[in-house]
Amino acid sequence: MATSSPIRFLTGITTSGTPHLGNYVGSVRPSVRFSRQADVQSFYFLADYHALIKVDDPARIQRSTLEIAATWLACGLDPERVTFYRQSDVPEIPELTWLLTCVTGKGLLNRAHAYKAQMDKNAARGEDPDADVSAGLFMYPVLMGADILMFNAHKVPVGRDQVQHIEMARDMGQRFNHLYGEHFTLPEAEIDDAVATLPGLDGRKMSKSYDNTIPLFAPRAQLQKLIAGIVTDSRAPGEPKDTEGSALFQIYQAFADAEETETLRRAFAEGIAWGEAKQILFERIDREIAPMRASYEALISDPARIEKILLAGAEKARAISRPFMAELRHAVGLRNLAAGGSRGAARPKAAKAAKPAFKQYREKDGHFYFKLLDESGVQLLQSLGFASPQEAGRAIGLLREQGGAALTLLAAQLEPIDNANMRAATDALEALAAETSAEKSD
Repeated sequence: MATSSPIRFLTGITTSGTPHLGNYVGSVRPSVRFSRQADVQSFYFLADYHALIKVDDPARIQRSTLEIAATWLACGLDPERVTFYRQSDVPEIPELTWLLTCVTGKGLLNRAHAYKAQMDKNAARGEDPDADVSAGLFMYPVLMGADILMFNAHKVPVGRDQVQHIEMARDMGQRFNHLYGEHFTLPEAEIDDAVATLPGLDGRKMSKSYDNTIPLFAPRAQLQKLIAGIVTDSRAPGEPKDTEGSALFQIYQAFADAEETETLRRAFAEGIAWGEAKQILFERIDREIAPMRASYEALISDPARIEKILLAGAEKARAISRPFMAELRHAVGLRNLAAGGSRGAARPKAAKAAKPAFKQYREKDGHFYFKLLDESGVQLLQSLGFASPQEAGRAIGLLREQGGAALTLLAAQLEPIDNANMRAATDALEALAAETSAEKSD
């Protein structure tokens, strides 16, 4: 599907807790600013289906949905300008999840970071690898893919640790397109290294999982108390202090302008007392948050108003998702039997049984590359650059003939393969080698 104007951006936040300063500087603030640009079409959603994977407290999910919606609105998101909706209000999303599930290889999901992390934890405890792994945890990359592909988003703003999710959505869209024709735009990750990732009270990444967060709209007195609790070192007043690795300084930097940041940097070098530095941080954060706090509190106290806004946003979203889902249902064969056109209909040529395949191409640097894709279109290995297509072709020929054994011979000409992909790449190469051998025998 060709990219149309304007460019579509899509962002979601899981409704699993109270928004904190890290959510604000890492997602809410930059997204609200971005939503005001005239050349983009923005989609913002509350990922309440995703919350079910990690939260089994219904009241918490409901409260979090209210708090996050109020946060977006208080921070300036204009529901008239963007499409702002609750994930569960768009029934076409879980329906698309099933269509994508049917074209997504289990091997792809096996490589998902969250699933692998849980398996690693279980292994470290000597437990069954799949202990405490729900089907929801295993399948949530498909739901995320449906969130993105349903609206044919061109760009999805994410941190570097989330890029895999976008790559998996691309794989799903590519596989569906291969089988049923061009329906999905393949999304791209939009990474802004200037967007801050805040440390929490204990210096680790601010996260509900670590219980080290500072609620975004905490009352002024509570905000001051929490900032006073940020962990610092034992250097006394008058002793120079390092900005590198200082959670306090990093948080300040995320709110301050360049001049303010440089002033505090000098104060650190001159030995500012930690108590004074924390007071400066508190005042700087409160100066930015205080004007929005009153709006947030007014919104929180009027849930019916937020509900009305979300339902209106869902209708805007469904004006896109309903006809698109009808198109997708027809594409896969879920059709009206009385409408005709099914008797003797040929299966699309693209739907032939797929198998592992090499793709050779030339990059802008003038070098020639190749990659090996599995039957679902998932990349298993990637070459480095070759000076000529003949050299790349010879390497492909060696892999085809010798299978997995050639991986060692060509290691210097391939990008490193992680353990999760090594088995899949070896199996694919062995299958290709067997096919090559059979062809020669014929």
